[in-house]
Amino acid sequence: MNYKLSDITPKEIMPGYHGKLVHTQNTSLAFWEVEEGAEVPEHSHMNEQIMHVIEGEFEFTLDGNTQVYHPGDIVVIAPHLKHSGKALTPCKLLDVFSPTREEYR
Repeated sequence: MNYKLSDITPKEIMPGYHGKLVHTQNTSLAFWEVEEGAEVPEHSHMNEQIMHVIEGEFEFTLDGNTQVYHPGDIVVIAPHLKHSGKALTPCKLLDVFSPTREEYR
């Protein structure tokens, strides 16, 4: 199957987080456009997650450690680790989840 990102309608999964989502049998990709100041509350999930900052500055707390990430930074989040985040500027992020993030379908 082929996708064109410009043809995917974004979904606002959380306030300020507009995601273009692609799901396969084993993986979900979320191409986020994040409004400045938008926050993801602390949470955890069974999915392994890889976060890639494409644009902007994103403050991210993983397992109690807070850092600010910039374009080109990649963070690997192991399953069940608590994490949260806040967009310090407007951001573009790519999250990859495995297995598929069913609640984002």
